[in-house]
Amino acid sequence: MTLHTTPLAPLGPGSGAQHPLEQLNAEEIQRARHILADAGLVADTTRFAYLGLIEPPKAALREDAPVTDRLVRAMLWDAATSQSRDVRVSLTAGQVLEQRDLNPAVDGQLPVLLEEFELIEDILAVDPQWNAALASRDLTPQQVRVAPLSAGVFEYENEEGKRLLRGLGFRQDHPADHPWAHPIDGLVAFVDVEKRRVDHLIDDGPVPVPDVNGNYTEPAIQGELRTDLKPIEITQPEGPSFTLEGNHLSWAGWDLRVGFDAREGVVLHQLHHTHQGRRRPIIHRASISEMVVPYGDPSPYRSWQNYFDSGEYLVGRDANSLKLGCDCLGDITYMSPVVADDFGNPRTIHNGICIHEEDAGILWKHTDEWAGSNEVRRNRRLVVSFFTTVGNYDYGFYWYLSLDGTIEFEAKATGIVFTAALPDKGYAYASEIAPGLGAPYHQHLFSARLDMDVDGGANRVEELDLVRLPKGPGNPHGNAFTQKRTMLARESEAVRDADGTKGRVWHISNPDSLNHLGHPVGYTLYPEGNPTLAMADDSSIASRAAFARHHLWVTRHDQAELYAAGDFVNQHPGGAGLPAYIAQDRDIDGQDIVVWHSFGLTHFPRPEDWPIMPVDTTGFTLKPHGFFDQNPTLNVPSTAAAHCGTAVGQSEPGHCAHWS
Repeated sequence: MTLHTTPLAPLGPGSGAQHPLEQLNAEEIQRARHILADAGLVADTTRFAYLGLIEPPKAALREDAPVTDRLVRAMLWDAATSQSRDVRVSLTAGQVLEQRDLNPAVDGQLPVLLEEFELIEDILAVDPQWNAALASRDLTPQQVRVAPLSAGVFEYENEEGKRLLRGLGFRQDHPADHPWAHPIDGLVAFVDVEKRRVDHLIDDGPVPVPDVNGNYTEPAIQGELRTDLKPIEITQPEGPSFTLEGNHLSWAGWDLRVGFDAREGVVLHQLHHTHQGRRRPIIHRASISEMVVPYGDPSPYRSWQNYFDSGEYLVGRDANSLKLGCDCLGDITYMSPVVADDFGNPRTIHNGICIHEEDAGILWKHTDEWAGSNEVRRNRRLVVSFFTTVGNYDYGFYWYLSLDGTIEFEAKATGIVFTAALPDKGYAYASEIAPGLGAPYHQHLFSARLDMDVDGGANRVEELDLVRLPKGPGNPHGNAFTQKRTMLARESEAVRDADGTKGRVWHISNPDSLNHLGHPVGYTLYPEGNPTLAMADDSSIASRAAFARHHLWVTRHDQAELYAAGDFVNQHPGGAGLPAYIAQDRDIDGQDIVVWHSFGLTHFPRPEDWPIMPVDTTGFTLKPHGFFDQNPTLNVPSTAAAHCGTAVGQSEPGHCAHWS
């Protein structure tokens, strides 16, 4: 295994040598804080809920465009004044350009702060009601860990405009104990984190705390470690095939810029592919703009559980520092992005982004008896990834680029399922994963924002469906089927759902760029087609996470429309994001468009998910569809004979063996 570390460019703000899409560095974050402080916007009680790069408009990124200002956006929370501010700053000019005070009842709250994760336990430890509830269960605050959970917006009294968290308790038997094995049921605290007090407590009396062991690293739980796994070594003796200069990544015809944002994590910018000397754009910006984890248990202790891990908790800010040989295997290059902490100071996430290439199986193969040929080529793909931990769950975000022009995204979900005491074995809304221990049914739903640029800015989307034809004239044997193409011409027409019975896909093409057959060049989006949001249409979560109610949305590009659930998700009453965007009902035929794709997992937990969950995956694929004039990988060389093994028989020189 080989490790390469690539420091982010330390160029100063506004430097002509710095590309406008370079990741923010520590110097720039410090400068932003100084500008805000000099403007009187930072006090001792001020916290930075978010700070990130404001990307330049597309026109400013042309090679002939003048150097653009380096801008950042800061979301500031001041507990002393109960004030939330959305601020835009020019690092180049050294000044605040714009600021807006938010109305939390209308606009929502700023994201949850890191210090609020710990604050909820401190508040509850001195609350008489909480202590009395624990005492009735023969527990003390010192034995209990409290999960700080986003509050959502519900019909509970006296919550409007307040900055809230809700707390569920878990017994911890010793410092290394995993408390998720011991949920304290029948009890939930509604906490005003601004006033540092408990607003409301639901306590329906003691419920037996499950007494299972969730410590998956203990030998008694692991069992005897297996000895039948031989080492797998992945080596690239000549080094990786890609190059990384600043944040510009080039590999096998692909080139792009790797961005990073505290809210979205990895962002891919200016994705191009070069084939036969022609460099062509495909996607201007690709990110996972939001993800939500809604729970399906209607009990009063959990019916409000729905977490927006991007908009409320900031998955990028919570990214892990990755370890060679554990998180990433092979010849690895890391990037170490820099984010702002709660106080606006830079914090480096060491080795937060992993870049490597990997074997991806057979690329193409054919044995032709007529021509006497036997050819096979192996595929490989470039991987750009990061991992983040949000409470009990861990998520990997993986972008894949393949030799044949395919683009894929895969989310990997692991960690520990959220637990509850199981009311009874027939409970309709949770699985029993260990004796007396339940895991409520829930979903993990993502929204990919794909700012398409297929051969340029004039793009359109068609829905392609398989059509089964009845037996009759022109189809005497009933074997015929065809494909229906439906143009999505306006935003109101482009809110669509996948349909596996029709093999439904969405073709994104450029009517102004034709291939050698005279057809528009394009890419096709292949959805997994898993269930959309499972909650009732008139529920609070359906209003706040409307993006998850449909698999596809298409909007006209707007620089300000970045997030599927809107800018301020925490305690937002609903209707923001995609519903508001498409209300304009703009023309999207042959325009600069953004494709939003919702996808995810519906999780009915299994006993095998306990005490730690094996990785489950979800994602989507974008394949070239008329983008190239033929298979673009004919120039991939065959594997060297020395790397093709010989099995029972002998292989001919220069050919791979047949294994038996």
